[in-house]
Formats: sequence, C-alpha cells, structure tokens
Amino acid sequence: MKQQKPTESELEILGILWEKGASTVREVHEKLAETKDAGYTTTLKLMQIMYEKGLLTRDASSKTHIYAAAVSQQETQQQLLSKMIDTVFGGSASQLVLQALGHHKSSDKELDQIRQYLNDIEKQQR
Repeated sequence: MKQQKPTESELEILGILWEKGASTVREVHEKLAETKDAGYTTTLKLMQIMYEKGLLTRDASSKTHIYAAAVSQQETQQQLLSKMIDTVFGGSASQLVLQALGHHKSSDKELDQIRQYLNDIEKQQR
C-alpha cells in the first residue's frame, strides 16, 4: 500500500506522536492546544481519519484508546521533501539547499554537519 501523504494538520499530530510516543487523544489535544485553537472533537475526528488512512495505529484494548504513529518520521520527511523538490524546485535538490541556507541562520554546528555530509557524498562519488 502506498503511504498516504499527511496534511498539515495531520503532520502536527504526527509530530506530537513522534516526540511523545503513544498517546491518548486528550494528550495530543492538550499539546496541540498550546499552539493553536483546536477543539477536542476536531482532534478526535482527525485522529480517527488518520487511523483509517493508515497514518496511526490504535490500541483499543482499554476504555481510553491509545494512538501511535504508524509511519516513521524519516520516511515521511523523505517523501514530503522529494515531492517538494520535484514540484517547487524543478527536481533540483541544490536549489532547495541554496534557498534554505540563504534564508535561514545556521549555527556553526549545523554548518559543520553540512560540510561533513558534503565531504561524505564526494568520497562516495569518487
């Protein structure tokens, strides 16, 4: 089965579950409510839809259902990034990187990691 692409709201929920691990709807809703005005029933319905789409798993063995991400953070990031590179940057990963570095203040540590990554890529291509 091809993985469904999560919507922006679904990504927010996945982000919470990737960070916290398996959680109840209430726990996810409380975390969401810290940054946005979202009703509990809206969060519940969205998580039920995400379960039906295969984005979440659900443990219904107790009265309170426990949800967990059914998709990995890394796979989701790769999928969304590939789509963005293809659609927004005409398939050019270098344009994405140049745009990101030109409009984002990177720490020295981040720049060192980028340099190391580029060095590793160069070694692999030789």
